[in-house]
Parts: sequence; structure tokens; C-alpha cells
Amino acid sequence: MTDEEFAAFYARAVRRLTGQLYVMTGDFHEAQDVVQEAFARAWARRHRIDQDLGPEAWVRTVAWRLAVSRWRRVVRGQRAWRRRGDPAAVGGPDAAAVDLGAALRRMPARQRQCAALFYVCDLTVEQIAAETGLSAGTVKTHLSRARAKLALYLDDHVPAVEERDV
Repeated sequence: MTDEEFAAFYARAVRRLTGQLYVMTGDFHEAQDVVQEAFARAWARRHRIDQDLGPEAWVRTVAWRLAVSRWRRVVRGQRAWRRRGDPAAVGGPDAAAVDLGAALRRMPARQRQCAALFYVCDLTVEQIAAETGLSAGTVKTHLSRARAKLALYLDDHVPAVEERDV
């Protein structure tokens, strides 16, 4: 099939095939999508599609198979979602975690980054230096300052030893 023949075939068949797939799927937008995808696949094979064997039937079959595949994917997703069960009720965040998050947001970005890489990601000073492009000494300085600021910011929120023991 030449390019011109394919263009004429498309113009003749696209509305009819979309209508047919709409009836088959019950979803107009889905029908439009799968018909367009089927025509895109037909375009790639236009030189091999024989007009005598029914290119419209080929496009309709491909569109239907695409619709079925999409439907199966949705059904599998819904089943997986139902299988997961409802999560147990989760309480709010711990007050200490909220305080820590607020303290981290008050720090300069480089100090926060170095502290997170060191304490959360368990990277060494050398690994942090390589990842951030800073020298090892600069990383150590940022970590020291970050610890000092965290201690300052969190000092108001940590109960005294006597209060914890009571």
C-alpha cells in the first residue's frame, strides 16, 4: 500500500472503526486511542498490508487487542489494589521528628545536605566530598556546624534529665 493509498484508507475508515470500537468497548475516548494506535502500527506496516486481505479488518483486530490489553492491565491493577488490604491506622508524626524537620529546614542548604548524607545515608566524609564536589575539610566544617545548630535548635524541645526520670 502506498502512502497515498494509506491516507485514503485512513480517511475512509477512521470514523467507522472508531464507532465500531466504541460499541465494542463502551468508551469513546478509549476507542479513539486504540484506533489511533492501531493506525500508527498499520502505517509502519503499510507496504506489507495487502488491500485485498482487508486492511480495515487488520486495524480493527489490532485496535480490539489493544483495548483488551488495556482492560486487562486495569483489572490487574484493581485486583492488586484490593489485595493490598487497608493499611492500619497510622498516627501522626512523632513530635521529635517534627522538631527535627523544622530544625533541619532552618539550616543552610549545604549543612543540611552534608548532615543528611552523613547521618541518613551513612556516607563517609570522603564519599560526601566526592558526591558534593566539596573538600573533605569543608564537609567536616559543615557537619560540625550542622551538629551545633541542631543542638541549639533542638535544645528547647529536649526535656531535662530530671523530667525524663520522673
